Amino acid sequence: MTPRPNAQRRRICMEFFRKTLDPIIALAAIAVLDIFMFLLMGAWTVGGGETMMTGLMAQAVLGDELDRIPFWSVVFPPHADYWKIYISLGMLFGAFVGAVASKEFYWRVPRHLSEWVLITIGGLLMGFGIRLAYICNVSTFFGLMPEMNLGGYLAMSGIIAGAWVGSMIYKKMLEGDV
Repeated sequence: MTPRPNAQRRRICMEFFRKTLDPIIALAAIAVLDIFMFLLMGAWTVGGGETMMTGLMAQAVLGDELDRIPFWSVVFPPHADYWKIYISLGMLFGAFVGAVASKEFYWRVPRHLSEWVLITIGGLLMGFGIRLAYICNVSTFFGLMPEMNLGGYLAMSGIIAGAWVGSMIYKKMLEGDV
């Protein structure tokens, strides 16, 4: 029996998202896309989209009171037409579509308080790291490292070290040692 066209299309789509690319092809594609991004938009900068979304949410809650904070009134005044918001939302949407198409999407809610604490601490450390280094992991990987910027390599070393330490702590938690 021949599969129906919709089922066959769904199977092909699922296989496309499950199959991994050859690393050389993937890196070549990233390099070409990075060149176009740099030519069209310039260097990728610190998590501006996320910062602007935070400002817009704070403005919705605080209203004009937000103008009392110099960062939001002088350095980064919130406005919804900031283009980096849509890059961040596009990445989120693309990741969601890829996960759903490959049938690997599911909701996972931490069951233990210790996991919530680790998630909160990890998120805060990432946020402080972004602000202190004035960089984010995406801009490090797609912007600074291809430009052979020493700061990009230092930042990526810190990201890798932090991920390793975090995974070791989480592994100990799963084993019941912490």
